[in-house]
Amino acid sequence: MFGFKKKGKKFVISGDKIKRLIESNEGCIATDRITVDGCKVGYMYREEPYQNGNPDSGWRFMAGDESDEYMGNPDNHSVYQVNTICNFDRDIIPLLDSTPGIAYIRDENGKLVFDEVLEVPED
Repeated sequence: MFGFKKKGKKFVISGDKIKRLIESNEGCIATDRITVDGCKVGYMYREEPYQNGNPDSGWRFMAGDESDEYMGNPDNHSVYQVNTICNFDRDIIPLLDSTPGIAYIRDENGKLVFDEVLEVPED
């Protein structure tokens, strides 16, 4: 179960155990609390995908207990294919078609529920 290393990180699911669960090859950002520590996704939101030539989905995944200091350290999160994060927490799959500007949080019953519509600042 352990063993896949990237930049000194030991992931909960090794790369050879990742299965194709969704068709998308788009990317996302997820924290080490999910991929290294094995926490379920506790907070997820989707912003407008970056249009920089990379296949960005706009999804951002966190355990939900990350501090501002933790989030401010770029070593604590990485870019992955959304499919990879689906392997860490399959509960996210039914929500992936949500439009940008939406967020979900894991409630006291352990279910991901609508949290809010994100305020996106205008440029």
